Amino acid sequence: MSGGEPPNPDPRDDGPDAERLLIVRPTALGDVARTVPALATLRAAFPAARIDWLVHTAFVDAVKHHPMLDGVVPFDRRALGGFGLRPTATRAGLALAKRLRKAGYTRVYDLQGLARSGLLTWLTRAPRRVGFADARERGWLGYNVKHKVSADLHTVERMLGLLVADGLTPVHDMRLYVGDDDRAWAARYRREHGLTAGRTVLFAPTAQWGCKCWPAAKAAAVAERALAHETVDERVVLLAAPHEHDRLTPITAALGGRALLPTTTVGQLMALIEGAAAVVANDSAALHLAVGLDRPAVGVFGPTDPALVGPYRRDGDVVQPAGLTPQDMAGYRARKDDDTLIARVDVDAVWEKLAARLPA
Repeated sequence: MSGGEPPNPDPRDDGPDAERLLIVRPTALGDVARTVPALATLRAAFPAARIDWLVHTAFVDAVKHHPMLDGVVPFDRRALGGFGLRPTATRAGLALAKRLRKAGYTRVYDLQGLARSGLLTWLTRAPRRVGFADARERGWLGYNVKHKVSADLHTVERMLGLLVADGLTPVHDMRLYVGDDDRAWAARYRREHGLTAGRTVLFAPTAQWGCKCWPAAKAAAVAERALAHETVDERVVLLAAPHEHDRLTPITAALGGRALLPTTTVGQLMALIEGAAAVVANDSAALHLAVGLDRPAVGVFGPTDPALVGPYRRDGDVVQPAGLTPQDMAGYRARKDDDTLIARVDVDAVWEKLAARLPA
């Protein structure tokens, strides 16, 4: 689908007086997945409006098949790098600004709250530009409607809180949708590798920060137990971005040919998760995709707070070190590659959670 084409065949009111809404939530993949309830809330409030989503080009697949969405506006952060310095980046930036202005949006909701998203919101020149009053990096300069929303809320609740402050009724619908082509790819992949839908355990052992990464040796130990389970395929699938594959060598070495490590698009990743028996993940995108695709999951957490960033409304899916205190978790951003806390998570604790979620 090219940017702006409606994936939903249902007609919307596209007349001159129709509401035209834009969601600004470009990154990151897990956060994009967690923003879907905001889309459901806006659709319930504006059933006849056109609703678009400005999202990073790499993450378009996460939302483009959602039936409540009319179109996407791809945002290529790399292509815009060097705006004002590189001719190609400058042309790309001016083209995006022109597109946002020309779209005629009547309401824009910045659900990211950073300088870049605030600027993109401002570029629309929409008559109602809504965002967080405390948006970081002075992102609030891009809004003409600013709402105070507590920062002590789960990420999903904080985004919905912005919409509630703007007079809307929240809809807590996390559902994600997979495209037919991606679903067909996943079926071929399973067939080619001797996997069966509903019997494959997926492991997402990486994360951007080391403090969120459970030691690979422990993940491999849980994978060994999963492979011995009578309802699980003879291979597990490891999920990671291509630049992270080298970090999984301890797992692939321990499991040998029993570990598969595909290179996928976001849509193909979602299709694999959709057909999984269960997903074991760190505090990363795969965990939130599993929630949106209604798959059993186990989230392994270290210093990050599940009450703020955990799997939404699935607190029982979280494993965290015993005896962890708020002081232990405070200031983890300054120690982003320190895995001391998450390394305390016990293999038995993760396996117990996973075993309870596997088919009987």
